[in-house]
Amino acid sequence: MTVAEPDVVGPEVTYPTLSPSRAADFKTCPLLFRFRTIDRLPEQPTADQARGTLVHAVLEHLFDLPAAERTPAAALALVAPQWARLTEEAPLLAELFADGEQEGFLASAGDLLDGYFAVEDPRRLEPAERESLISTVIDERLLIRGYVDRLDVSPAGDLRVVDYKTGGAPREAFEARALFQLKFYALVLWRTRGVVPRVLRLLYLRDQEICDYAPDPEELLRFERTLLALWQAIDRATAERDFRPKPSRLCDWCSHQALCPEYGGTPPPFPERTIPLIPQEEDRLTAGDEGQARGNG
Repeated sequence: MTVAEPDVVGPEVTYPTLSPSRAADFKTCPLLFRFRTIDRLPEQPTADQARGTLVHAVLEHLFDLPAAERTPAAALALVAPQWARLTEEAPLLAELFADGEQEGFLASAGDLLDGYFAVEDPRRLEPAERESLISTVIDERLLIRGYVDRLDVSPAGDLRVVDYKTGGAPREAFEARALFQLKFYALVLWRTRGVVPRVLRLLYLRDQEICDYAPDPEELLRFERTLLALWQAIDRATAERDFRPKPSRLCDWCSHQALCPEYGGTPPPFPERTIPLIPQEEDRLTAGDEGQARGNG
């Protein structure tokens, strides 16, 4: 049994697929990986996650406007229509708020947009790509892919990968997870375009901070080996049906404590599937990052 999403590359070749969110889940806690990827247990979205998704949507569509019109007022004007679109696509989001609470929620999104304008001027930017799905096959056996919030390309061809974070600027453990995601993207871009991104940039909107990191080819080679070893561990855990919990302070934000042996719970029976699929669409949301951000603010 293999944990994979069957992706066709060429007329006959298929590869197992790994996303940064699912890879980070396994690193954080193998049992969490199992609950999300194999058991597909539902998770109720939180207000923090909804706010992060809304702000990402506003910033994506802000760049649809002519450069001179990308103002704080224009961004604020996008909040309500983007929220309407998101709740139409995912009605559960609208159920997060009782009568009268939604207005305050939308205002809090506006506060984060103010944080964005404090660290960046979108009138001076023309992103090459936004919410872009990128992918590549490594070692001729594993397809890695994910969604990049924004990709900037300089006139000289230098790449800058930008990721928006709506939680607070992180402590060390949380920053390592965020950089893991960006190194994932850097590896894909290097393998597909032959260029190592010059900058991996995290924009922390709540605290109005920028975290820049410059990867190099040797580091990305090591990271590629890390991903392959991680995949081997996932494959072995799946074959042995052995996904053990890994307690940490992140447990405080886990939706599945009632089923975790560390909290006296019992996981559900292991699903009888030939090929469980890894849901890639979750990489477009901010659930993992924003849920954890509450623990480091």
